[in-house]
Amino acid sequence: MDLTVLGSTVRQPIDHVEVFPAPVDVTRVTFTNDELNSMCPVTEQPDLSTVVIEYVPGEWCVESKSLKLYLWGFRDRAVFAEALAAEIAHEIMRTAEPQRVTVTLTQRPRGGIEVQAVSELTADA
Repeated sequence: MDLTVLGSTVRQPIDHVEVFPAPVDVTRVTFTNDELNSMCPVTEQPDLSTVVIEYVPGEWCVESKSLKLYLWGFRDRAVFAEALAAEIAHEIMRTAEPQRVTVTLTQRPRGGIEVQAVSELTADA
């Protein structure tokens, strides 16, 4: 796969993550982002979340700059936390084809309620 954003100036979000060949003996990769922005699909108020993406690589690893730009794309999207966790997990599974991926999204409290959504996918599912 070609890396098109790494080393390039990109000033807008992208709709996918990019991958590179997984190094031998890497058994787990974890990304954490505590600035994931989206909007409530009902009120259109901003939601701020922390997302932890953990996967067991197969042949590919996710390139981090493309992940940052992919996550940036949710900034103006109206989406529930649960759907957002699932969408991110499916993108990682579709693009990087890991053995397993777990996305844990924790939405900061609004009205005193914190929401945590977990999406777990495996290659054989």
